[in-house]
Amino acid sequence: MLIRNRRLRTNEVIRSLVRETIISPNDFIVPLFVVEGQNVKEEIASMPNYYRYSLDLLKKEVKELWDLGLRSVLVFVKVPDNLKDNKGTEALNAEGLMQRAVKTIKDAVPEMLVMTDVALDPYSSYGHDGIVEDGYIVNDATRKVLAQMSLSHVQAGADFVAPSDMMDGRIQAIRELLEQENFPNAGIMSYSAKYASAFYGPFRDALDSAPGFGDKKTYQMDPANREEAIKETLQDIAEGADIVMVKPGLCYLDIVREIKNAVNVPVAVYQVSGEYSMLKAAAEKGWLDHDAVMLEQLTAIKRAGAQMIASYFAKDAVKLL
Repeated sequence: MLIRNRRLRTNEVIRSLVRETIISPNDFIVPLFVVEGQNVKEEIASMPNYYRYSLDLLKKEVKELWDLGLRSVLVFVKVPDNLKDNKGTEALNAEGLMQRAVKTIKDAVPEMLVMTDVALDPYSSYGHDGIVEDGYIVNDATRKVLAQMSLSHVQAGADFVAPSDMMDGRIQAIRELLEQENFPNAGIMSYSAKYASAFYGPFRDALDSAPGFGDKKTYQMDPANREEAIKETLQDIAEGADIVMVKPGLCYLDIVREIKNAVNVPVAVYQVSGEYSMLKAAAEKGWLDHDAVMLEQLTAIKRAGAQMIASYFAKDAVKLL
């Protein structure tokens, strides 16, 4: 035999030398959940070892992330029920929790790249990503609010807004308003191929944002569709998206590769709460090696074509790396 592929697997040194996919701290976006109050660090019951932070403890957390080499965060807020309505009124409050969270992070670590979630479900009395009329989530009225919401986040100091709603045309509405208001350098990371997945359950527990009626299948994508993801993504790029995202991760790696092959902008993946919680539960039972499986999952996502990964495992991973 002249060709023996195993020569390049003989020991860890040669395996490391020829390794095609490398995970580094620069690959991660860290999701952060923020709540009102003081000295609050609440563990999310369905997401072991993941927490909601009040603003005072958020400062400490982002400083720790920075010291670990994590340079980007994606902010979500848990809005009190008394501030929720069907118009997203609180989302536009310049002194709202999201706006104060952005300022808190920038005050604590000015260099941290701050991305903000843009969708109405945390603010909605119905738990949907848009305005509801006669039981239907309306598109055009919603995208106007999303644009104003994005502007408010950028005015507070956000570097990127991350629309996660899947309304048609919302990227164009956001981009046009940011340009009009003289924020041409504000970035948009679009959830371009966001599927109506069953993996989001723990996240909805974290923000108390489960839909109050029906489901989200009239605006999030059918998990059975592949070509539609390309169409959605190309449209978002044409409307001004700087980064495109596939969500969830592991069950959609074929979509990640398809999009990576089709576009010339960075591709992100959101490794969602259900993916996190499944591994945590299996590891707690002793059924899986937590660290080994975690790194294998992250490697698979990057190998598929992701240039950045929003992951609840970010802190665990960088400590190992």
